[in-house]
Amino acid sequence: MQNKVKIIECPRDAMQGIKDFIPTANKVQYIQSLLRVGFDTIDFGSFVSPKAIPQMVDTAKVLSQLDLSKTTSKLLAIIANTRGAEDASIHPEIDYLGYPFSISENFQMRNTHKTIAQSVVTLSKILEIANTSHKEVVVYISMGFGNPYGDPWNVDIVGEWTEKLSKMGVKILSLSDTIGSSDAASINYLFSNLIPQYPNIEFGAHLHTTPNSWFEKVDAAYKAGCKRFDGAIQGFGGCPMAKDELTGNMPTEKLLSYFTTNKNNSLNALSFESAYNEASKVFNFFH
Repeated sequence: MQNKVKIIECPRDAMQGIKDFIPTANKVQYIQSLLRVGFDTIDFGSFVSPKAIPQMVDTAKVLSQLDLSKTTSKLLAIIANTRGAEDASIHPEIDYLGYPFSISENFQMRNTHKTIAQSVVTLSKILEIANTSHKEVVVYISMGFGNPYGDPWNVDIVGEWTEKLSKMGVKILSLSDTIGSSDAASINYLFSNLIPQYPNIEFGAHLHTTPNSWFEKVDAAYKAGCKRFDGAIQGFGGCPMAKDELTGNMPTEKLLSYFTTNKNNSLNALSFESAYNEASKVFNFFH
């Protein structure tokens, strides 16, 4: 089973930046179509302040309307503080709490209004809450491949944080290319150095990409031993702070084409096609 690639579909990431409110029924219909595909996990919503992300205010309502009886996919919700962790933890259907942890002081302040030191304290409380409610925490190392703010960044800094987070008890760590600055060399270097050093941690890649550079990024991560990949159908969403407007989420269909070639894709092709069409309806209408 160690060799099986996990694909995490991120409709939450795709939707959260859209200004017009997507009706709850549309979100439910879209996520329901994703639940039929066979993704390992669906990052379906977030329990954060409605002021910060108004689009996700109905996450609990969406969850209550999903039919989870026939799916093998697990559900992940993003949280930014202990209150979010408590709100998410009361839902037995949620398996994972996702916490964005930035190693760029500037981005941490912009994203969660906390310093890195405060974020460490928050994370340790979140780990306790998750433990009590039988959830796993997925920590996203935001700005894992550099940042636009001139904050110090190098591979050693990522390594030091991996060490600290590992000691805190984090078991799933997703390196996030928040602004699309990663390239094959840095992806390969990070994963090939970290994965052998921390056999107890499941490393993931949350990569942002332009249409032309997706292959080299996925290829570098996979060949360096990464087996967990985040994507969003058609590359919708991404980070508004990226300099290039073509930078978006890693398109799931590109991941699938890569892993089909590598004989490591167990998703249902027909259900994926139907979810892909559903995505076109939702995102082209509300974009």
